[in-house]
Amino acid sequence: MLYGIDIFSGAGGLSIGAEMAGVQIMFAVEKDKYAAETYRFNHKDIPVICEDIHNIDPLQYIKPIEEQDQLIVFGGPPCQGFSTSNTVTRNMQNPNNSLFEEFVRFVATLKPEWFLFENVEGFYRFEKGSVRDKVKSCFEELGYTVNDKIVVASDYGVPQHRHRFIMIGNRHGILYQFPKKHKKVYTVKDAISDLPNLSNGQMDETLPYTYSIKKVSEYAKLMRKGSKFSQQNYVSKNADYVIERYKHIGQGQNWKAIPETLMTNYKDRNNCHSGIYKRLQADKPSVVISNYRKNMLIHPSQNRGLSVREAARLQSFPDFFIFKGSLSHIQQQIGNAVPPLLAKAVFQQIIQQTEKHEQG
Repeated sequence: MLYGIDIFSGAGGLSIGAEMAGVQIMFAVEKDKYAAETYRFNHKDIPVICEDIHNIDPLQYIKPIEEQDQLIVFGGPPCQGFSTSNTVTRNMQNPNNSLFEEFVRFVATLKPEWFLFENVEGFYRFEKGSVRDKVKSCFEELGYTVNDKIVVASDYGVPQHRHRFIMIGNRHGILYQFPKKHKKVYTVKDAISDLPNLSNGQMDETLPYTYSIKKVSEYAKLMRKGSKFSQQNYVSKNADYVIERYKHIGQGQNWKAIPETLMTNYKDRNNCHSGIYKRLQADKPSVVISNYRKNMLIHPSQNRGLSVREAARLQSFPDFFIFKGSLSHIQQQIGNAVPPLLAKAVFQQIIQQTEKHEQG
């Protein structure tokens, strides 16, 4: 059995994927009270420590495991400072950027057989790669054989072009091999076409699906497993002038398709980010679901923003997964999460390589 400890867990995307692969989670650490509440609600048997990680001694929470069992410490320190979209605080003065040292401390203290360190794509190039090299050397000095890669979520069954940096190490000399790409690539249509039609600002807790499970994609079937209704059909309320802008944007287009007469409140349209006012393309994987409310990601065929359930589907959270907190907190939790299906593929590979190593 592979046991896991999820630090900087957020809502629990990595944990959901780990559990899908067969990992048993011992405990999680998450400072944000709303994300911790979400984690607790969806993992009722797993202790969640909701406090500053600097103050936590992992030895107080670790449980003894059998000699034949193994341990993995995994998680993603807050990544806002490392993100390529953040040009203001992308330097080592940002306190978020030192939190990876807490990750290293947990590994040094617990000496797990495996660790999985996850972050935004920009981590790889941050400070010209020196931070990534520092982190890698820290783990190598602790005796770990380390491999890392930028992976793409859509390669592993997630209907979203999301890039993440993943570093994995093993204490017994196993060089982790990243899993092969899936043959099937899922689209936005595969992901959300069976979810309810909604209007701007609609806030319905439960609604019926638009299609029976027999008529939906394999992806939607996987997401709906055990769910009879679509839950958390929450859509942010946009101003009327924003909805008017949406009407001019075709699939795959962004703010550039909006007539200038409707954009007079922007002093310089050239400063608009390319991801603003983006309408998703039904026949392709989604663009990155980060803070999709602020970016104003638009439903492919309806003139409104994405619902909570639609965004969760595009991140590969199963429909039974319920988010806690205000709407803005929920949207942030979804945007920050690691897609569970990406995590599942990575953890499955860890388990397979462990078993192969043990068999000689």
